[in-house]
Amino acid sequence: MSAIGMRILVIEDEPRILAFLSRGLQAEGFLVDGAGDGPAGLTRALAGRYDLVVLDLLLPKLGGLEVLRRLQRTRPELPVVIVSARSDLPTKLRGFGLGASDYVAKPFSFDELLARVRAQLRGRRSGGGDGSVLRAGKLTLDLARREARLGELSAELSDREFRLLHHLVCHQDEVVSRERLLSDVWGYHFDPRSNVVDVCVRRLRQKLGSEAPIETVRHGGYRLTTA
Repeated sequence: MSAIGMRILVIEDEPRILAFLSRGLQAEGFLVDGAGDGPAGLTRALAGRYDLVVLDLLLPKLGGLEVLRRLQRTRPELPVVIVSARSDLPTKLRGFGLGASDYVAKPFSFDELLARVRAQLRGRRSGGGDGSVLRAGKLTLDLARREARLGELSAELSDREFRLLHHLVCHQDEVVSRERLLSDVWGYHFDPRSNVVDVCVRRLRQKLGSEAPIETVRHGGYRLTTA
């Protein structure tokens, strides 16, 4: 995926980390702006035409979760990747519940963060001109309505079904492990014997019909195909 012309806002109060992220993303071809506190970040995010926001949580003046809450009210289609030293389960769950697209705990690998940023932007760009709709082959995912469409079939999704399908769309044609889905969709690691992912996929397939493009990869996980 080409980064040319894609704009990212980094909201981070630690100057060293802000500079590190800005330089790294710019080196990959992104246009990057920075903000050092919550109010400045929120103002920039609402006023600018950004494709993605990288958001710290421990921000002065206005906390990151409140920034996320206010931002999602106005621009729910805008992907927000949280990067925070707060890696406890309740905070992660709250972040996802408020609309975060992904969550990376500090300390982090820049390569991992870059891969997650690109995955979110790939899903956003596949939606064409309307950032509130993602497309993967014949499947479309309406972010505002939390609705999936496949051909003439339309399906309303539960919160977990939506999050799981959104994750697969953002990683279309990639094999996503059950463990990754448990972590990123449910927000923590279940007992590895749990079948919650399989149950959720089964419900999605029932709602999307016989042409549901979710493929089971033996010993690997699931893949959303676009062919």
